[in-house]
Amino acid sequence: MDFPLIADPFFYAVAIPAVLMLGISKSGFGAGFGSLAVPVMALAVTVPQAAAILMPVLLLMDLLGLAVFRKDFDFKLLRFLIPCGLVGIVVGALLFKALDARMVAGIVGVFTLLFLAQRLLFPPRPDSPPPPRWLGAILTATSGFTSFVAHAGGPPLSAYVIPMRLSPIRFTATMAAFFFVINLAKWIPYGLLGLLDLRNMATSLVLLPLAPVGVWMGVRLARRISPVLFYRLLYVGMLLTGCKLVWDGLR
Repeated sequence: MDFPLIADPFFYAVAIPAVLMLGISKSGFGAGFGSLAVPVMALAVTVPQAAAILMPVLLLMDLLGLAVFRKDFDFKLLRFLIPCGLVGIVVGALLFKALDARMVAGIVGVFTLLFLAQRLLFPPRPDSPPPPRWLGAILTATSGFTSFVAHAGGPPLSAYVIPMRLSPIRFTATMAAFFFVINLAKWIPYGLLGLLDLRNMATSLVLLPLAPVGVWMGVRLARRISPVLFYRLLYVGMLLTGCKLVWDGLR
């Protein structure tokens, strides 16, 4: 029996940079660039298949991120974020087969660009309060939902957490812990939906060695970058993510 592996060279041409970008994002820039991974891989495979292939890669990256940033989590914030994110996972699992993944991607992209425009055109004052908790609950549940559908949970959560002006390390560590729990919660529903088949998992194993490389690159950047440059790069990542997701939605 042949090894059930995706053999298309074009798939690996887009998947390898997508995985590296995801690793850098998971460990260095929160989720600024990571939401691009599935849309980029969707140039070669379907969105659900790309999401399934990335599941083992995400698990390894999450574990590496937890080990690196284990002393830097904001536990008080996580106690609020995680239950809201899990609600979004449940909604995503229930609606997965009824939703078009590209439509969801387009909606996430529009809201990402709107948030970015608001931040740049009307920057917050140093003494401005953080967003209200009710808005945080909605955005975090949306993050869980879009994470389930297309691993695109970064932009909604960033829209809530960025205004808190955490340090780069604390921001990255808290995002890493949140998405570790969220990604772990996706395994059972992904399996029940038939996405974790042998071909997808075998392909994921081929990409798995790239996970620590991307995480290592991101960690080195996160510990050496100034907060001002950090958030500028985060905004660039959100701009690219938003544009790509809107493009996917319009297609």
